Amino acid sequence: MKKPAHITDVILRPGEFDFGGRQSRIRTTRGSGVSIVMWHEKRLLGGMCHYLLPNRSISHRMAPDGRYADEAIELFMRKISAANTELSEYQVKIFGGGNMFPRHKRRGKYANVPSKNVTAAREIVKHYALNLIGVNLGGVGHRQIVFDVWSGDVWVRHVGIQHSDSSA
Repeated sequence: MKKPAHITDVILRPGEFDFGGRQSRIRTTRGSGVSIVMWHEKRLLGGMCHYLLPNRSISHRMAPDGRYADEAIELFMRKISAANTELSEYQVKIFGGGNMFPRHKRRGKYANVPSKNVTAAREIVKHYALNLIGVNLGGVGHRQIVFDVWSGDVWVRHVGIQHSDSSA
């Protein structure tokens, strides 16, 4: 696909969501959270979420919040419907769920967040029968992600964690 003359560069921060047309490029940096990327090949539309947790600990809410996997998919559904397209028409890629602190053991509700986020992404794919064509999940470290909506290309750079040895 030919790169558009004018590009809107969107940088997603944690918990944010964006859905746009062929003149969009969406970027984010993922750690333990997960990004879901959806792209409509014929209409050159697509979006990305950057969720942090699988769900809220409380069920009452006013509007969907992109920080949570189960609500981020609701944001996608709204935009897909507004674009008069069907979820089944989108190609889907999922990224993230990296362990950012492999030497630290977490307890309580924050235990194993990367693993829980990966599981949530896989459950969403299965529940909605998404057309999953790309996966880069788990491991140690963060990912830098760039999604060119005009072409559907997603570029991922996985950066591991370097441990310094303080004993000399």
